[in-house]
Amino acid sequence: MRYWLLMIGYWLLCVCCGAKGPAKTEQAKTMEDTIAIESTIDIDVEYTKEDSALVVKLLTEAKTQRGKENRMMYFGKKFLGLPYVGSTLENGDKEHLIVNLHGLDCTTFVETVLALSLCDQQDARTFNDYCNNLEKIRYRDGKMTDYTSRLHYFTWWGDDNVKLGIVKDIGMMDAPFMGIQKVQINYMSKYPQRYKQLKNHPEFIPIIKKYEDETNGKEYPFILKRDLDWHPSTPLAMVRDGDIVAMLTDRDGLDTRHIGIAFWKNGKLHLLHASSLYKKVLMSKETFYEYEKKQPKHIGIRVWRMVE
Repeated sequence: MRYWLLMIGYWLLCVCCGAKGPAKTEQAKTMEDTIAIESTIDIDVEYTKEDSALVVKLLTEAKTQRGKENRMMYFGKKFLGLPYVGSTLENGDKEHLIVNLHGLDCTTFVETVLALSLCDQQDARTFNDYCNNLEKIRYRDGKMTDYTSRLHYFTWWGDDNVKLGIVKDIGMMDAPFMGIQKVQINYMSKYPQRYKQLKNHPEFIPIIKKYEDETNGKEYPFILKRDLDWHPSTPLAMVRDGDIVAMLTDRDGLDTRHIGIAFWKNGKLHLLHASSLYKKVLMSKETFYEYEKKQPKHIGIRVWRMVE
């Protein structure tokens, strides 16, 4: 009995004096940090605790593990094998920032990787930092208001992110940018019934059409599909690992058909992307040129690079 009384007394003494227990595991610490971070989010965000914990984990690891590897490639490869899931931004009736790292389409894959890369560049490693960067990337002038503020066409996305200094358009009126895209977009205003938000909110349609009309007629240099087979000793070498690439179209009132990240392998350009064909994020074994030859509606690519 005396033994147990002594043990109880020792336990009470430890509690009162604040004696430390076993050291917390790194996973427990990460989850506690995540919970604390979540309480500071100041915009309307939809996410899971698993996704917010993963953001913090990836950003924390990058500080010691990335080394000199290109940020876009480093974070892009973290999602290899992740399922392709389309229309993940269409949840609910009110526009809100959706964070979804367990299923990505081609655009949300690029946005996710770029937001993580920006955080790493800024040495900003909280979930709130990530959400703020994602909002800047995804919405007009970097600010989410309603459905019309989302950068639905990638021409809008490119122009806005260039204006904000997040990426630079490396297109120039010279090789390898030998084509000129004259933008003509009207798909969203022509087919509003195909978009839940436009169907539910017809007042958004004239706003979208106004933005479309303001874009139409703009011209941008691009790399013709046939020139993607050039060797890296040619002007195509100006495309670097980690560059964001948009596959262009001149049909159906659209400007682009697919988005991804370029990388070089064995002297040929390849594509890291969320593939709707293979239903996952992958680094294409076929060259970018071979991939594009199979896409009859594609005419070539535009290229952006994260500003370092």
